[in-house]
Amino acid sequence: MNLLQFSYEQEFTLESGETLARFNLVYGTSGTLNETKDNVIWVCHALTGNASADDWWSGMIGEGKFYNPDEHFIICANIIGSHYGSTGPFSWNNKTDDRYYHDFPFVTIRDMVNAMELLRIHLGITKIHTCIGGSLGGQQAMEWAILQPTLIDNLILIATNAYHSAWGIAFNESQRMAIETDPTWKEKRPDAGIQGMKTARSIALLSYRHYETYTQKQTSPDKNKQDDFPASSYQRYQGEKLAKRFNAFSYWVLSKAMDSHNVGRGRGGVEAALRVIRSKTLVIGISTDILFPVSEQKYLAQTIPNAQYTEIDSIYGHDGFLVEFEILSQILKKFYISSDIPKDIPVEKE
Repeated sequence: MNLLQFSYEQEFTLESGETLARFNLVYGTSGTLNETKDNVIWVCHALTGNASADDWWSGMIGEGKFYNPDEHFIICANIIGSHYGSTGPFSWNNKTDDRYYHDFPFVTIRDMVNAMELLRIHLGITKIHTCIGGSLGGQQAMEWAILQPTLIDNLILIATNAYHSAWGIAFNESQRMAIETDPTWKEKRPDAGIQGMKTARSIALLSYRHYETYTQKQTSPDKNKQDDFPASSYQRYQGEKLAKRFNAFSYWVLSKAMDSHNVGRGRGGVEAALRVIRSKTLVIGISTDILFPVSEQKYLAQTIPNAQYTEIDSIYGHDGFLVEFEILSQILKKFYISSDIPKDIPVEKE
């Protein structure tokens, strides 16, 4: 994808009441916007994702893939607070004449979407053919469909929820506690807390995968083995892998943002908010997802007007949305050729 930068040079007020004097969003594009500007596919990335959606979702995006740049104008924006170029903890804080680090303001999913809305306006996009996201990306897509009910024609929500559960918040807090145990965490330097983040990633991975994932992929063939098991080295490998591409500050900020997710906040409750959505909606659950169990996706499908629900049977747990691209492509093909939902669904006001 072609990476670009959008700079918003005015004060940006966050949901908390704090402000950013300005912000940048790095965004990736692939393909060409057609004359009628109705071929936009907006991809919302998950916790540690970036604007290069064709890299982390290569099974779905690219030439010959389901979302083909020869047909679609594909956009993915790196969210505020992230590590990959958008305004975040490593950005410069004019108030302190230093990088933000621990002083980066609290941001919510709604703040991220409001920033992307400004990018959309800047690009002159008046209609999004499809907005799609999994996990934290699905939380963003859902917020956007509520914020702008007539903007998105097709809404695809994968392994996500209407509000973050106590279970999910507990996992995130455990990860932040791991970061806090790193003696460098309180220091203002780019690698502060990085050892703690490795442990945090190991904790997270247990919620992203499933018992069967480890049984099939990480069980030692040596039945007499007493130490140095594949599952042990795998956990350490995943921590090291993330440490090479991410930072503990962004990890902290984005996990807090995920905890804040509640589409009903200030809108009269979750059900009232979800009923505002007018997009043709497909909700996809993953049978083995323990972090976002399918009950959360079934609730979305039952509450969003005329939404459809389907389920992917996968051994990969929550991460199935990043892996099961062949099944996902088949599901999406059927969704797009199905009849449209009625266009006269009333929009409820707050």
